Amino acid sequence: MSGQLGLDPVVEAVYRAMLAHPDDSVGEMAERLSMPVETVRGALDTLSELTLVRVGEDTGSSPRAVSPPLAMQILLARQEAEIAARKQRLEATRAAAAELIADYAHLQDLEPGLGLQYIEGVEAIRDHLEMLNSQVRNEFLTFAPGGPQTPANMKASQPLNLLLLERGVQMRTVYLDSIRRDAPTMDHARWLEEHGAHVRTVPGLPNRMIIIDRRVALVAARAGDTAAGAYIVSGPGLLTMLLSLFDYVWADASPLGEPARPTPTGLTRAQEEALRLMAQGRTDESIATSLGVSVRTARRLTGSVISSLDARSRFQAGVRAVRRGYLSAHEE
Repeated sequence: MSGQLGLDPVVEAVYRAMLAHPDDSVGEMAERLSMPVETVRGALDTLSELTLVRVGEDTGSSPRAVSPPLAMQILLARQEAEIAARKQRLEATRAAAAELIADYAHLQDLEPGLGLQYIEGVEAIRDHLEMLNSQVRNEFLTFAPGGPQTPANMKASQPLNLLLLERGVQMRTVYLDSIRRDAPTMDHARWLEEHGAHVRTVPGLPNRMIIIDRRVALVAARAGDTAAGAYIVSGPGLLTMLLSLFDYVWADASPLGEPARPTPTGLTRAQEEALRLMAQGRTDESIATSLGVSVRTARRLTGSVISSLDARSRFQAGVRAVRRGYLSAHEE
């Protein structure tokens, strides 16, 4: 902290003592100021560097403080030089910022007025997430596919989640049903609910998505590779569609504290979702990714669906599912 002259308080005290008692030795000055001798010597060195003390020819090696008017000129000149240097650094920062904006000019709306922006790469996605997270005020909606979450991701997310919840932000997250078989992820989901969030699960999710305050969304560009790129959606039309999708999925999802809802078909929710994905021609590997389960579990699910429909193949299972009303004709 600086004193009234813009100096360190100790340095300023020594300068004032030199003016008031010019004949004091270093030891006498230290005693007068109740400071260690080494502290006074250090202050004298600083005053010498600032040219606020001089050694005159008539006084031998004894330092003398320069007069206050001269000292003020020296200090003001020094501060003006520091201000000029700060201005130069500011201009350099502005130039760098302009260059950065120019480098990323391609991240503009894909269509004028559409409110759709593409960002590429995991680092860019993280930067935008941090920016959006700092702006959230009321509501934070999330689709979290991928099944069980990694311990590192859950641990890293908790401080931010806690900060938002303590600010009164309403958080709703939809996970896959497969997290119900993973104790660490269930512990994390319960921790969220204990702190005020709401969590539900569904058999499958279309994509990773975050919607903030119903005014902007971040959607993964590729469902199978969420780090590759993402779309920032702010256009009212597209945003309304995403909000409707979230509300529809949320309404059909099972609250965390309740068992997964039964289905009218007699199939489990996971089997129904597997059937729907089979009808799209998806492989067991792709189905596993969508359901957040292992490939082995996905194969067991598809096998159980085929068996439940008394079918011998996926194609036959699709035909019988349509006949029973489990699928619409265009899905088969």
